[in-house]
Amino acid sequence: MNLHEYQGKFLFAQYNLPVSKGKVIFNASDAEDACNEIGGSKWVAKAQVHAGGRGKAGGVELIDSAELATKFAEKWLGKRLVTYQTDENGQLVNSILIEECTDISKELYLSAVIDRDSQKIVFIGSSEGGVNIEDVAKNSPEKIIYQGIDLDNLNNQEDAISIAKVLRLDDVQTKQFIPMIENLLRLFVEKDLSLLEINPLVINKNGDLHCLDAKINIDSNALYRQPDLQEMYDESQEDPQEAEAAKSDLSYVSLDGNIGCMVNGAGLAMGTMDTIKFFGGNPANFLDVGGTATQERVTKAFKIILKDPEVKVVLVNIFGGIVRCDLIAEGVVAAIKEVDIKIPVVVRLEGNSADLGAAILSKANIAIHSINNLEEAANKAVELAK
Repeated sequence: MNLHEYQGKFLFAQYNLPVSKGKVIFNASDAEDACNEIGGSKWVAKAQVHAGGRGKAGGVELIDSAELATKFAEKWLGKRLVTYQTDENGQLVNSILIEECTDISKELYLSAVIDRDSQKIVFIGSSEGGVNIEDVAKNSPEKIIYQGIDLDNLNNQEDAISIAKVLRLDDVQTKQFIPMIENLLRLFVEKDLSLLEINPLVINKNGDLHCLDAKINIDSNALYRQPDLQEMYDESQEDPQEAEAAKSDLSYVSLDGNIGCMVNGAGLAMGTMDTIKFFGGNPANFLDVGGTATQERVTKAFKIILKDPEVKVVLVNIFGGIVRCDLIAEGVVAAIKEVDIKIPVVVRLEGNSADLGAAILSKANIAIHSINNLEEAANKAVELAK
């Protein structure tokens, strides 16, 4: 689960990390009060979306009057911001973060991720931060450090000092940086993060370190023990079909093809999509209905798939293990009748009682292409999608 910048900075403040004084607004009419509450004569207004590249897309603006803050909010609230990290539809702006200005002397980069191979939290740092960090990684990889942190020794200052050297911090800044790393590690572990990014981490005119941005991803598998973070979930930032699928405990990812896929098991789903691609087709989605594949779940899956107007055919590939294929077939038939599908459906059943399942499909008085072989089923779906 992703957090907005203002939510990330709220967590930063809880862990004694230096952030700018700011206020988030959800209505343009609150912009003037926000500026007055923050104080000063210059502010930065930032559209809040779960995507990078906001500055280049016009979603971040330096303002010097409350009137301009109001105009910025009126321009973006309720609109969609398109960046290089979004699709062509962009993401909905529901909130604006207004912050005090920071006089920047130097921009740095700092992030942390989980390295599953080494089973460590790895900090990534660079003395070249800001909007072009991707170019630094590509053209000057020697300016980036990857420092693994031993989870059994989170207070090892040598790791922080090693990162500080690559960031080219002086002695005073290094003394600030050591507790910063310790606090970031506590935040990462205690809140079950999967990614943390500060871009830029800046040195201000006073020579102090300051977190000018905050990007946080939380391990969705650990949300059950983070109820306070669950409340920060913003459904508007998700693909509508993906959000609906999640409510029904279905694993769904939108793609850009025209062949809807309904499969039980993530591995089988990936294999199904690969087979579609092999025959020249393009999957419209990844959808794993899970091991049960009940009528209720299959019906819900059909409804989600069919909300994509690009879908020309649906390929159902179910492996009957604990649940028999004849029961799955009855569920598929009932679901198709309930949803009243108008496009072709190709069904491939394999496993426990597959013959009985195929017989049920063949006797059903609906247009189903029942094919036992996956390659033949995928090829048929590709032909029907043309």
